[in-house]
Amino acid sequence: MPGIGVTGSYDVVIVGGGHNGLTAATYLALAGKRVLVLERLDHVGGAAVSAQAFEGVDARLSRYSYLVSLLPTRIIDDLGLDIALIRRRYSSYTPVGDSGVLIDNEAISAIDGWDDFYAKTSRIARALFPTVTEPLLTRSEARAALGDDELWNDFIERPVGSIIERTFSDDTVRGIVLTDALIGTFAPNLDASLAANRCFLYHVIGNGTGDWDVPVGGMGAVTGELYRAARAAGAEFRTGAEVTSITPDGMVTFGDETVTGNVVLANVAPYVLDRLVASTGRTAERPEGAQVKVNLLLSRLPRLKDPSVDPVAAFGGTFHVNESWSHLQAAFETAAAGGIPSPLPLEIYCHSLSDPSILSPSLRESGAQTITVFGLHVPDRLITASNNELMRAQLQQAAIDSLNSVLAEPIESLLLTDAAGHPTIETKTTLDLEIALNMPGGNIFHGPLSWPFLEDDAPVATPAQRWGVATAWPRILLCGSGGQRGGAVSGLGGHNAAMAVLEND
Repeated sequence: MPGIGVTGSYDVVIVGGGHNGLTAATYLALAGKRVLVLERLDHVGGAAVSAQAFEGVDARLSRYSYLVSLLPTRIIDDLGLDIALIRRRYSSYTPVGDSGVLIDNEAISAIDGWDDFYAKTSRIARALFPTVTEPLLTRSEARAALGDDELWNDFIERPVGSIIERTFSDDTVRGIVLTDALIGTFAPNLDASLAANRCFLYHVIGNGTGDWDVPVGGMGAVTGELYRAARAAGAEFRTGAEVTSITPDGMVTFGDETVTGNVVLANVAPYVLDRLVASTGRTAERPEGAQVKVNLLLSRLPRLKDPSVDPVAAFGGTFHVNESWSHLQAAFETAAAGGIPSPLPLEIYCHSLSDPSILSPSLRESGAQTITVFGLHVPDRLITASNNELMRAQLQQAAIDSLNSVLAEPIESLLLTDAAGHPTIETKTTLDLEIALNMPGGNIFHGPLSWPFLEDDAPVATPAQRWGVATAWPRILLCGSGGQRGGAVSGLGGHNAAMAVLEND
């Protein structure tokens, strides 16, 4: 490579400094490996970061990812991480006309079938979650670990929408339950491909409970602590180092430098990895995200149409907007036909209610609150480089219109202004995520989610295969959300890649 200088060799080179890359770096450095992490941005953390999104406004929002469920206590303990997570009392609130459905985690649900349904998902969680930090079970072993064929068939073998539809008769309740199958997944209510099942499964098994918790200090506090632990263990970091190629024998080029690794861990989407190892001619399928993200800073929480429900309770969990069963199916069909769903299904989270530390003292005293909005069924196929700016504006308005349809006052009247006088609202399309985070198609999972087990005939000859991180190249392993059991802020991709490296020694 004329003009390229080889600047060092390492036991492990990690491409990508997101939370999984940081997790892998810490495990491997603690084990005595010489580790280098290369990050194309000027900071680590990937999608799990906090940011001052609005100029001159001292509020640090979890900009892209919001809540934590799948990060195992085992990883926190292994790495000595000082991470505080807040359990939310309220599961969700869903406005319905001038009233609504409030789910209180501390009370027995009045919804017929609710407690029995989630007792079933809890059984699945207790059986499967302990396996995610171990070599993969086979499908038959996972089924045996659950020990209930009817339960297995309902949640693994048949569309999860079927058991939801069979268990609940109310259109709103069906939608509330189904949303866990659709976060970041573009699928109909009854999804024969079972992609919705895999999404649902990861949303209900976290730490054996399925609870989604608020990280104190925001997502940046989680990756900040991982970065501290990795540095303390001896890992080296290079930021502003965009990798342009990887060879199957471990040479990694960034800028005018090349380093070599006995092993390369790719904390990037498989689609991106295939382009970095371009000489092979392999092409993974381009993934597709299916969401729009909107961050807002409000002067206070909005009033609800139902005055009997305290907005603090309503926004204290997940606030569902236009996510009934029928709304979700109609939204899917509209988007599949190339349109923007109207009304747009939304999930809303209010970080600052649980953790006001992300706001300055003056904002806290004023009653200001952050809300983050996740709009469903907005597939990347709707977005192009030429229409992105227009679509961003249209999707932002669609989110505002959908939210206003369930409030007693317009959300625009509660927006603060930044230093330039602009309203404190920002919107990220799938293309914006791809540009900012190198997530192809804006897919928040780096690609289609996989089952947390191997098929019975899958190869298991190598540690990488047994841990679900193998690629076509023995010296290159996946260590991000694109690995098996990847997705969400879990550290599992990094943990499992590190375990494969250490087992191979």
